[in-house]
Amino acid sequence: MPFLLADSFQSSLDKLNGEEQKAAKLAAFELQINPTNPGLQCHRLDNIKDKNFWSARASRDIRLIFHRVESSLMLCYVDHHDPAYDWASRRKIETHPVTGAAQIVEIRETVREIQIPLHEEERRVSMVPLAKVAVAGLLFAPVRLLSPRRIGA
Repeated sequence: MPFLLADSFQSSLDKLNGEEQKAAKLAAFELQINPTNPGLQCHRLDNIKDKNFWSARASRDIRLIFHRVESSLMLCYVDHHDPAYDWASRRKIETHPVTGAAQIVEIRETVREIQIPLHEEERRVSMVPLAKVAVAGLLFAPVRLLSPRRIGA
């Protein structure tokens, strides 16, 4: 199985201190030799967009984030536990539409409150108390009462 390194892995590795880098490099080497090594405590990440992201333990706090499919394994990112998981939750790997190359895409979500405009007449009617509507006869306006007819007339 091909073992790949993403540019994002190298740049994230450079941000760690010496001891953390050493642990990450050793874990990356172990992952390359034996991806099923129980000491790495590899597991698939939950509640993220790309279900092929996995985590491997490099130390008590350092985690390797890798993308695993049947055909390859790619190291994508390394950091402390929470920042590493946050990084993976905002990313997915897609194929570039023109070149066909794999690319890591950041997913950005924005939350906006949508205001639904009310028509002026609806606002006025919704502000009138129900008792006044009933007294004014508007409540039963659509119902037409039939006058009683005499039979045989």
